[in-house]
Amino acid sequence: MGSKGRVTIREVAERAGVSTATASRALSGNHPVPAATRARVLRAARDLDYVANAHARALVGGGRKMAAVVVRQVTSPFYAQVAEGVEAEAADRGWLCVVGATGGDAQREMEFVQLMREEGARLVILVGGVVEDDAYRERVAHYAHALDSCGARLVLCGRPAPGPEIPALVVEFDNEAGAHAVTGHLLSAGHRRIVFLGGLPGNTALDARVAGYRAALAEHGLPPEAAQVVDCGLGRAAGHRAMTELLKKTREFTAVFAGDDMVAAGALRAIAEAGLSVPGDLSVVGYNDIPLAEDFNPPLTTVRTPAEELGRAAVRIALRDPEHAAGAHHLLGTHIVVRDSAGPPPPGRAL
Repeated sequence: MGSKGRVTIREVAERAGVSTATASRALSGNHPVPAATRARVLRAARDLDYVANAHARALVGGGRKMAAVVVRQVTSPFYAQVAEGVEAEAADRGWLCVVGATGGDAQREMEFVQLMREEGARLVILVGGVVEDDAYRERVAHYAHALDSCGARLVLCGRPAPGPEIPALVVEFDNEAGAHAVTGHLLSAGHRRIVFLGGLPGNTALDARVAGYRAALAEHGLPPEAAQVVDCGLGRAAGHRAMTELLKKTREFTAVFAGDDMVAAGALRAIAEAGLSVPGDLSVVGYNDIPLAEDFNPPLTTVRTPAEELGRAAVRIALRDPEHAAGAHHLLGTHIVVRDSAGPPPPGRAL
């Protein structure tokens, strides 16, 4: 078998027991080949990890100057800003940037990474929090080694590496510290009953925010049961629905920490529909500081996450230090942006 990452069509043909011409036809998919033969060739290609593409074969000589950024959805302001950062940094270097969306589907993510490998992308950047289970760890280890074997690089943006031995670069921001700070902001305004709206159990980004929220409550001497986490997931619709339900059940709380700004947008609407005012009756804070957050009614107090810088850093660090970037971990900071959606609790409701 050839050297690592350079399996030839001849090796695939030998393994499948067919001629090189037949193997080539079976893999191109443009010519009629008996189904059983094609299956045998495809299996041999998969077993040998053969990348059937001229660009990828040329990758040993450098590949294309292309960075791929893979996001869950393109409509999310946070993902869009990260992709924008990747694009800007790629453009500065005369590189092209390709954006792929997966809808959060692991199979689609896998197919996109494989496609980018075949197209000879030199950087593949996966963005956003994930559920970090064994399947995820196995998948990412596979991506990292497959890309590394053909001279490309995997960057995990805002999500952890499964282990230090994986050849992937991690660039993320401190979710826990941001959540801790914004919860502290509410506590120092006098709030004691603060609801976290937007938990997504198992999701690395949201779990870190919930951990920061719980730690801040504990530091202010509140018992563990003072934490109330509503696991409704992210997005405006989820925030609106969960807030509407919560207000029907109880009015015991005085502040809401939304898992992100879109959840906050839904919560603000639900609060207004219930005839309550912000921050008069309830304080609301968010996370991410999306561009529209200052146009909310009232303008939203939130945590500024360096979304665009995350994308820029992913490209910059991976290209600046190719030898040492594998396995490196870079943590970017966050800070609170104080606007008008949070104030003291209403008189007599602080405790």
